Amino acid sequence: MTLSPARVPATGVRRLTTTLYGYAFLDDFVLLYPVYALLFADTGMSLWQISSLFALWSITSVVLEVPSGAWADAMSRRRLLWIGPLLTAAGFALWVIVPSYWAFAVGFVLWGAGGALGSGALEALVYDELDRLGAAGRYARVMGRARAARLVGTVASLGLAGPVFAQGGYAAVGAASFLACVLTAVTATRFPEHRVRPDGAGDNWATTLRTGLAEVRGDRSVRGALLLIPAVAAVWGALDEYTPLLVRDIGVAEATVPYLIMLIWAGVTVGSLLTGPAERLGPAGLAALLAGAAVALAVGAAARSLAGIALVSLAFAGFQLAEVLADARLQHRIDESRRATLTSVASLGTELATVATFGVYPLLGTDMAHGTVFAVLAIPYLVTALALARSRAATARP
Repeated sequence: MTLSPARVPATGVRRLTTTLYGYAFLDDFVLLYPVYALLFADTGMSLWQISSLFALWSITSVVLEVPSGAWADAMSRRRLLWIGPLLTAAGFALWVIVPSYWAFAVGFVLWGAGGALGSGALEALVYDELDRLGAAGRYARVMGRARAARLVGTVASLGLAGPVFAQGGYAAVGAASFLACVLTAVTATRFPEHRVRPDGAGDNWATTLRTGLAEVRGDRSVRGALLLIPAVAAVWGALDEYTPLLVRDIGVAEATVPYLIMLIWAGVTVGSLLTGPAERLGPAGLAALLAGAAVALAVGAAARSLAGIALVSLAFAGFQLAEVLADARLQHRIDESRRATLTSVASLGTELATVATFGVYPLLGTDMAHGTVFAVLAIPYLVTALALARSRAATARP
């Protein structure tokens, strides 16, 4: 049977999105997530040693973020997407086979490297394949659904980790996490890739990096779109780590805290799914979205009540939606040959701004309640919203 021309793009989009959603779900379906800190402690690691492992993980991601994006523009992006999960799988295997400080350290380096290989490469591959099919306008909607799939994978892993751990301990959750990584790699081999130079012919990664950074310096619209991503993603991404403390401060029982955290993440999932209707928002609409989410965050966190937590969930939904839209703005403005590089530069900015937020939070939290700190950290979003509104006004002037 011969497919009509109208059906060929639809078939291609369906193959791409089905693979993407499966990849996103499996990539975050890691049963070790809720228990790996316990594994470290039960192996005899001190708090200092555990903190140093987390720091090593972050440092690995920061160091490799931009070079990995340049690699993804100089070679096959699909190849990086299946190599990354295999590196993570090797790290998880080390953790449960030879649990020790050095095994945990090597595992975090492998996990950080695996994550860096996929960062930038995934967004670039998806955008270029959609563009080839004449469906680049669907990018925000597709990536929003992919993020929702990741959240479902995380929630599913949290729900299954307890029963699996009860039956087989760390070995069982480690084996399940290893298997999930292998399945992620297998799924990645199903991604379509039709780039002209997928195997590194032409510019090497260093040249790609230099030309990408030159584009940022020379094009104001690209620079603004790139800076918008960390401005939107960093603060709420860091605040997420403190939401259990915020929830506990409203006076609920300890056993109730996980359910309210799930409420917050339900809001994030909804925000991911709303990218389709919201993808036509211009700078003014995005500014209004950020300002509204900032107000909801400040009022909700300061309220110290169940209704306030619902407002925090609404705020996180807005930030998640804005983050996907900001990513789409960047993808629409950058050249295919440097797409992964510049996406990784934006991710690096997010990582660094997130680390800065982690430094600011305890400084504020020394003399303030968690709700007050959350409210104060909503201010950067109001500043970003104002900057967007001003840029829109400047563009509109004759």
